[in-house]
Amino acid sequence: MNAQLQPTGSAYFIAKETQASENHTLSVLVDNEPGVLARVIGLFSGRGYNIESLTVSETEHETHLSRITIVTSGTPHVLEQIKHQLERIVPVHRVVDLTVRSRELGQERPLERELALIKVSGTGDARVEALRLADAFRAHVVDANTEHFIFQITGKSSKIDQFIAIMRPLGLIEICRTGVAAMNRGGQGM
Repeated sequence: MNAQLQPTGSAYFIAKETQASENHTLSVLVDNEPGVLARVIGLFSGRGYNIESLTVSETEHETHLSRITIVTSGTPHVLEQIKHQLERIVPVHRVVDLTVRSRELGQERPLERELALIKVSGTGDARVEALRLADAFRAHVVDANTEHFIFQITGKSSKIDQFIAIMRPLGLIEICRTGVAAMNRGGQGM
């Protein structure tokens, strides 16, 4: 049997090919205790789901709750399966598909932001051009010497992708990205 046609155990291959894959942002409220993140990530890797972005931090210190923000892709059926499987993990308190919720609220997407640190080398004209472009993108210099800069930039992932693409020919050295932090607009909480 051809390797490409063999079943992999992934739900991606169960859904009909007529369904389009789309990116969704999930917010997962969990107990802040050892092993929870490993269990959540294990669910994704064990079923062949891909994670595009992952951020996690304690958000409610008094109750020891953390919020995991996951950007993943799949068909609507696969995304619904992911949500249901996450809800079954014991330390998970709540799972919200922020993409679906924003559509229910009449919005195109949830509010999503990312932070990146980008190191660029440069002297002479390349240095001047890098500073000019950083200013246009509202990136801030957080470290510099005569041979390189480290820029800090925040915004949508697409903005950061564009900035990286522009810096590449100017001497891009290194990139560090936080992943997406997201929430829905409006007066309601998660």
